Amino acid sequence: MTITTLCYLIKDNKYLMLHRTKKVKDINADKYIGVGGHVEEGESPTDCIKREVYEETGLVLNSVKTRGYITFVMGNETEHATLFTSDDFSGQLTLECDEGELTWVDIDKVMDLNLWEGDKAFLKILMGQDQEGKCEFFSIKLVYDCNDNLIQTVYE
Repeated sequence: MTITTLCYLIKDNKYLMLHRTKKVKDINADKYIGVGGHVEEGESPTDCIKREVYEETGLVLNSVKTRGYITFVMGNETEHATLFTSDDFSGQLTLECDEGELTWVDIDKVMDLNLWEGDKAFLKILMGQDQEGKCEFFSIKLVYDCNDNLIQTVYE
């Protein structure tokens, strides 16, 4: 079991997306994802996302909103991710990180990117909340088969 965090930074009706192009043997190769990573020993999810965002983008999160809980099931591996958003950050964006390229994408164009099918499911929820100004917490379970095909989506 793995515990991770994921954050979508928001500015000018755009999400900051990471195009994963640099890691060897990357399960996310050529996909667009939010910023985040693995929770380290002694960290809370909030500690982790603040560290990961700084490491990957050079930006400092002044505040975050906890938006959801995502369970990814891929074969015998399960990942539990806390989903955050933030429109309150400072610093200078580093456009390139060790994992790929960072780019601001219009929220209404995000679904046109190369995304995991499960990411599309939770992003639809997140985008609906953002457009309506709501910040309700949700939970979703995404189950993939051995060929990385989404076979089950459960809103919990």
